[in-house]
Amino acid sequence: MKQQTIIIIILALIIVVGSMFLYTSKQRNDNNGLNSQNQKIEEYNPQINPADFSTTITNKYFSLPVGKKMIYEAETKDGLEKIVIEVTSETKVIEGVTTVVYLDTVYLNGQLHEITRDYLAQHRNGDVWYFGEEVDNYENGKLKDHAGTFIHGKDGAKAGIWMKAEQKVGESYRQEYFKGEAEDMRDVVAAGLTVTTKLATYTDCVKVYDWTPLDVKSREHKTYCPSVGSLVLNEHLETGKRSELVEIVNP
Repeated sequence: MKQQTIIIIILALIIVVGSMFLYTSKQRNDNNGLNSQNQKIEEYNPQINPADFSTTITNKYFSLPVGKKMIYEAETKDGLEKIVIEVTSETKVIEGVTTVVYLDTVYLNGQLHEITRDYLAQHRNGDVWYFGEEVDNYENGKLKDHAGTFIHGKDGAKAGIWMKAEQKVGESYRQEYFKGEAEDMRDVVAAGLTVTTKLATYTDCVKVYDWTPLDVKSREHKTYCPSVGSLVLNEHLETGKRSELVEIVNP
C-alpha cells in the first residue's frame, strides 16, 4: 500500500511539472507573437518615389487649389477658437518630394495660439500624403515652443496618408509616424452621409475617426464632403468641442 502511495505521488508530480512546462511554453509563444506584432508596427516603412507625387491636389474629399481659404470656429471652455487655413503658393521639397504648404493658423479669443505649416502632396493614385509639419505654439501672444514638429526623413519620422482617394468603411491607415511624438491613425467609419452645419447641408460625405495611441483623450470624428472638397465638421469626443466650417473662399 505504501509503495502504491509513493507511485501515485510521483505520477501527480509528473502531471504538475508537465502542466507548468506547457503553460510556460504557451506564454513564451504568446509573448513572441506579441513582440512580432510590435516589431511589425515599428517597421512601418512607406515606399516613397518622388516621381509618383504632385502638388496638384484634386482628391474629391480634400482638394487644395492654391488660394483656397477655409475658416472654422468652435466654442471651447477657454473661449472662441478660430482656425484659418490657407493653401499657399509656397512649396517645400522633402526627401525629393515637392509638397504644398498648407498654412493652419489658430486664434483663441482673438489672440494667436498656433501656426502650423503642413506639407502635403498627392500620389498618382489620388491619395494625399502628409510629409510633416512645422509648428509654432504661442502662449499669451509669445512664441512658446515647436512641439509637434516632424519632417519625413528626419530622426526616423515617416510620411503617412492624410486622405485616401477612395474611402472604404472599416479601413484604417497611418497618417504619420514619428515614434513617441506623432503616431496619428485614421479609421473610416461611415460614407454617403448627409450633414447639416450652420453654413450649409452637405451630401455624400465621409466620416473618419482620428486617434493616436500616444493620447487616449485625443479622439475626434471628422466629416469631409466632396461638394467643398474639405473638412466641414470636427467633433472632439472627449471635450465635446464642435468645430464647423463657417466660411470658404475658392480661387
